[in-house]
Amino acid sequence: MSSFRVLFVCIGNVCRSPVGERLLAARLPRDRFVVESAGVGAMVGYAMSKYAAEELRGFGGDPTGFAARQLEPAMVEQADLVLTATRALRSQVLAEVPTALRRTFTILEFAALATAADVEGSGAEVVKWAGAHRSLAGQVEQDVPDPYRRGAESHAAAALAIHTAVEQIAKGLDR
Repeated sequence: MSSFRVLFVCIGNVCRSPVGERLLAARLPRDRFVVESAGVGAMVGYAMSKYAAEELRGFGGDPTGFAARQLEPAMVEQADLVLTATRALRSQVLAEVPTALRRTFTILEFAALATAADVEGSGAEVVKWAGAHRSLAGQVEQDVPDPYRRGAESHAAAALAIHTAVEQIAKGLDR
């Protein structure tokens, strides 16, 4: 059985998406899930921002060895679930890979849908359900604001939103 692949996407791949990647990877069984991240305008090769790394550590994650990657269409095509930091990024991903519509969500949108999902079964079943019931998350705030170059407080707010969402996503995917 192949692993279920989750891809987090933000802009630079140094703040929001790596925090999501590392937090979710720590909460899912490694033998069944692969969690990665990339950026649409990645700072390729850079480590996580120091504030993002501090926040990640505060939630029990580990930034060691992280290096930012540029998003490539093949990454989206191979992912079973694509989680973007904002609606604008979701639109950007879908403009590149329109066939990913039913499996591409904002982080906060999918967290709400994973919590509401009325299915028993695999992560694939949860994603399928979420794709068919996307309107249920219509009233949910969907964007995690970009904390890049906005200091510790902005990073703390973004990391808290992502941490809370990741807790819900992990429960939804690993049933």
